[in-house]
Amino acid sequence: MKTLPTIALERLLLRPFGMDDAKEVQKLAGDKYIAEMTLYIPHPYEDGVAETWIKTHAENFNEDRSLELAIVHKEKNDLIGAICIAIHKEFRHGELAYWIGKKYNNNGYCTEAAKGIVRYAFEEMKLNRVFGRHLGKNPASGKVMQKLGMTYEGTLRQHVRKWGEYEDLVHYGLLKDEYLSGNC
Repeated sequence: MKTLPTIALERLLLRPFGMDDAKEVQKLAGDKYIAEMTLYIPHPYEDGVAETWIKTHAENFNEDRSLELAIVHKEKNDLIGAICIAIHKEFRHGELAYWIGKKYNNNGYCTEAAKGIVRYAFEEMKLNRVFGRHLGKNPASGKVMQKLGMTYEGTLRQHVRKWGEYEDLVHYGLLKDEYLSGNC
């Protein structure tokens, strides 16, 4: 059985979620704004959803399905969000996904966390490609992907439906060779 990693960054710690994080996850992810800007977070965020989600992390990691980690501020020890690489083992690529609690926006936390997990994905998980996508109405997420050196790969127009509205999905990708060459 593999142990979920902890990744130390400059201001942040990416660490496994514990059950004691569930209440804060529900509070942060339960913000309607977070649900509106992400594809899969529900609103309202019902009791028990966070606990059920957290319980899946160890098995998902051991089965090479995903790596889901809490984003924690090192000094304050505040849980500020979540970050994930969903693994597609056969193709050696992973999908980057993240959310940051609204009150922690505009501090560079998401970019710092994303750089840390992307480095881990290439160096430790031996992935060849990391990609990400965001709702067209959430350009801030695209800016994080651009700061990682990801290349814009296209927009799937009205590709998904969220709360009764069709939404565009904007795609970005980064290859291991690009990452290693330092051009990103």
